[in-house]
Amino acid sequence: MPTCQNCGSAVSKEYVRVFSLPSQESVRCCPNCDLLREGTSVRESRGSGSSGSSTGT
Repeated sequence: MPTCQNCGSAVSKEYVRVFSLPSQESVRCCPNCDLLREGTSVRESRGSGSSGSSTGT
């Protein structure tokens, strides 16, 4: 089964077919990651809440 190159989670062949380049057999990030593919790089998700900043009192 294909895996995410970032976190190692298992992904389906259908997920790889839709979200990877035709020459790749795995994806750079998946729904389990806090990272998103942007162009040729991978960046942190804007809405993940994992940036470490807080607005608490």
